[in-house]
Amino acid sequence: MNDAASDLVQRNPDGSFTKETLQRAMKALRKRLKLARLDDESRLGRNPTTKGDRSGIFAVRGPEQYPPEVWQELVRRGRLQEVAPGLYAPVEQE
Repeated sequence: MNDAASDLVQRNPDGSFTKETLQRAMKALRKRLKLARLDDESRLGRNPTTKGDRSGIFAVRGPEQYPPEVWQELVRRGRLQEVAPGLYAPVEQE
């Protein structure tokens, strides 16, 4: 891992990921999902004023700055749902 990635992913003394690491990972995933939806909705050939179509994208790959173990931990904690291998969707919190 390079220095930037090692700064992002921090662990507690017991080996688990820190709360801050998991929060940053969730924020990065939500931002990636938002950008993917915006990109899909703004493509040529779609006329949102007449159709009103929304993006059908609901899951994305986790950003590569975080190892797969971070995403699996968020799935285990109920914050993400693994839709397909490597594709994650946020679980809506009530």
